[in-house]
Amino acid sequence: MNILEMAKTAGNTLPEKYKTMTKEEMENRVHDIKKRLGNRLYIPGHHYQREEVIQFSDSTGDSLQLAQLSAQNREADYIVFCGVHFMAETADILTEEGQTVILPDMRAGCSMADMADIEQTERAWTKLQELFGDTILPLTYVNSTAAIKAFVGKNGGATVTSSNAQGMVSWALAQKERILFLPDQHLGRNTAFDLRIPLNEMAVWDPHKDELIYEGELEDLKVLLWKGHCSVHENFTTANIETLRAEQPEMNIIVHPECRREVVALSDYAGSTSYIINMIESAEPGSSWAIGTEMNLVKRLIANNPDKNIISLNPNMCPCLTMNRIDLPHLLWALESIEEGIIINPIKVEKSIADNAILALNRMLERV
Repeated sequence: MNILEMAKTAGNTLPEKYKTMTKEEMENRVHDIKKRLGNRLYIPGHHYQREEVIQFSDSTGDSLQLAQLSAQNREADYIVFCGVHFMAETADILTEEGQTVILPDMRAGCSMADMADIEQTERAWTKLQELFGDTILPLTYVNSTAAIKAFVGKNGGATVTSSNAQGMVSWALAQKERILFLPDQHLGRNTAFDLRIPLNEMAVWDPHKDELIYEGELEDLKVLLWKGHCSVHENFTTANIETLRAEQPEMNIIVHPECRREVVALSDYAGSTSYIINMIESAEPGSSWAIGTEMNLVKRLIANNPDKNIISLNPNMCPCLTMNRIDLPHLLWALESIEEGIIINPIKVEKSIADNAILALNRMLERV
């Protein structure tokens, strides 16, 4: 079942009353509910969330960090996850049976995660095993569905984050001759390249054509990349960098490794969301930065660092559309529904999937 189908079955239509409330009224109601529920409520908010939502977050961070913080919070009966669907799934996998994870808007999906479904993956695995035998270990970015995490866990692999991808790829290649990296080809390629694996030893699996695309020799391939990407980070281009270098040569350029290989190669720095935040916050006052990542985060970094000159690498960027589905009206609706004893949009991963997914997560967590 895809995100749209789940949204329909969850009765995801926002009641009309929330469309007519003022921002101030909604904010006051959220404040009051948080006070009344106290420790029974925990609201994690991803870095890419709108400011109107992030202001109410008990914790901010990246997807795995927030899932781990949710798991550590044993007092909360309700975890209202302000992020996207795969993040809420991971939180449900890691939290206790008696805790309820809620996604305020079921339309908040992730285009990258949706680029690798379980049927495509199982079909690809069969074909790749025919080509290479038992020489492949699967890895998946945490930006993937619970079903993909479960597939990876079942087949001896692990999850990775943009922070620990190099260590996890090195670990995997010590176990098997090759890896299958899902679902973001750019993070996989950039990570492998940084580990000095040449591009001609990487291939791309096209799940729509059931085809392996490569230029070198088949037997030399070490990294098999799933043909997926982040729709936000793909919008940063070499033309953006060339224009900036010509017009503002003093700018430091820092990008996320979900950007294309050629964009990362032309940038001054590349790293995870946490890396970008830390670099900007510790930068010299008066320094200039062009950032290649999601616009809500860039705007927040600009607001929080008035002593620096910060812009988006792509001046025409807009926020992540699916992440932006979580807004103040949906957050309030989720919280008021809790008080009314009606749980809207609960996220519950089947036990068989959760059991295998946690194998993949734990193999990573044991090494970080």
